[in-house]
Amino acid sequence: MKSAKPENTEGLTSNLGPRTSDPASIARDPARQTSNSSLEQLACPVPLPARDKVLLGHGSGGRLSAELLQKVFLPAFQNPTLNSLNDQALISVDGVRLAFTTDSFVVKPLFFPGGDIGSLAVNGTINDLAMGGAEPMFLSAAFILEEGLPLETLARVAESLSRAAQEAGVVVVTGDTKVVERGKGDGLFINTSGIGRVLPGINLSADQARPGDRIILSGSIGDHGITILSQREGLEFESAIMSDCAALHTLVAAMLEASPAIRCMRDPTRGGLSSALNEIAAQSRVGMELEEATIPIQEAVRGACELLGLDPLYVANEGKLVAIVDPAHAEGILAAMHSHPLGKQARIIGRVTQANAGLVTMRTSLGTTRIVDMLSGDQLPRIC
Repeated sequence: MKSAKPENTEGLTSNLGPRTSDPASIARDPARQTSNSSLEQLACPVPLPARDKVLLGHGSGGRLSAELLQKVFLPAFQNPTLNSLNDQALISVDGVRLAFTTDSFVVKPLFFPGGDIGSLAVNGTINDLAMGGAEPMFLSAAFILEEGLPLETLARVAESLSRAAQEAGVVVVTGDTKVVERGKGDGLFINTSGIGRVLPGINLSADQARPGDRIILSGSIGDHGITILSQREGLEFESAIMSDCAALHTLVAAMLEASPAIRCMRDPTRGGLSSALNEIAAQSRVGMELEEATIPIQEAVRGACELLGLDPLYVANEGKLVAIVDPAHAEGILAAMHSHPLGKQARIIGRVTQANAGLVTMRTSLGTTRIVDMLSGDQLPRIC
């Protein structure tokens, strides 16, 4: 829970991680409504975890991940570039602006509908560069292999990684291989780093959101996380669900060509849309108001989440972005996105506000307002 009460929070309900209460049941039971309550009266629906050891939740991209960053990594490595807390480091070398990022991939299973760990590693790294407005150029690829991994599996992953890099127009220029004992590596992990070029005039950062800005989402959420879950658990749904794994740099280029009036962008991977927006709200010290009816979710994904007790706002994506844009340019940027294959479902899903700084809220389809807090635990580990 937040340590201090934000202003103007009457009438808000809290959601700390996966949905633990049905809004419809709240609406039917006046005793459970919170119209006259404050945040201090709300009970946290998840137990507080131990703080002396690493938990799966520390890799969720939510509250525990942020805590690990603030308590361990930022004090150890603190510098102005790192402190910006963007998906990439924006640096200048001899007057040339570059974006640099690194990521590790531990997805289970290695192969899934719509992609595999190889294509995921390429696209995920490219997307981190693209969220800074960078044109991706070079990648590294380091493989941590478990003893006993079939060479055929490794070859499939390498071929997929190479194909994804070629399709995106980037080159894998360096790498590394390590092998760990049987039972110590779960098959295969991949670490990638990427370098891209940032063109003059582009300056995207999560601390630049301003009251009145519009929030644009590029398409349906939850596809990747539910795909991984269904494959891992052997679940079958009436409609096929595929990962949205894709490289977003060409979509970003189309958006920036339409207008440079984009404040910041994030790809909502671990922790989903909720964590991405909460991070921006905190760094920009603004509030955000979402409209539930405008957020695109495939019916198969929505049904799976209802069945499994998951909240789509917290489910990972690997081919979507959320952008905070100047309101005067929002429609033009949206039109450019609609003309791109990866942005046909793009919608304006909310706006940035001055009230309730650091807080994300959502107007539900029932007409109530709920708090969209950061994920407290880990709905689904090992999704990327």
